[in-house]
Amino acid sequence: MSRTRLERVRASVGIASLALQQIEDDLSADDVDQEELAAILRELIEDADPPGGFIAALAQLLTVAARRAEQIEPDRDGDASCPLHEAAALITDNAGMRLIWAARSLHPQGGN
Repeated sequence: MSRTRLERVRASVGIASLALQQIEDDLSADDVDQEELAAILRELIEDADPPGGFIAALAQLLTVAARRAEQIEPDRDGDASCPLHEAAALITDNAGMRLIWAARSLHPQGGN
């Protein structure tokens, strides 16, 4: 029996949640110093796989959802797609930039 799309998404969200919990646990460690914290923050925004890091991947996921919503939303009025596009932009522009600023504040010499 093949799994449904929603079941696959639920499983993937579960895996992502576990991965994020691991990162949270690592961030909570007593021996994390400012240089390592900056490096961890950079990893969330600058990782090469996926390109652009976790934040960019999350924004891309929302952009794909917005594009799909544009095709299927009633009356094509943007009630679903516009908030999704805005959420993607907020993640990239606000959250992503704030992570960069925090990492630079903690360790300006680290990573580009």
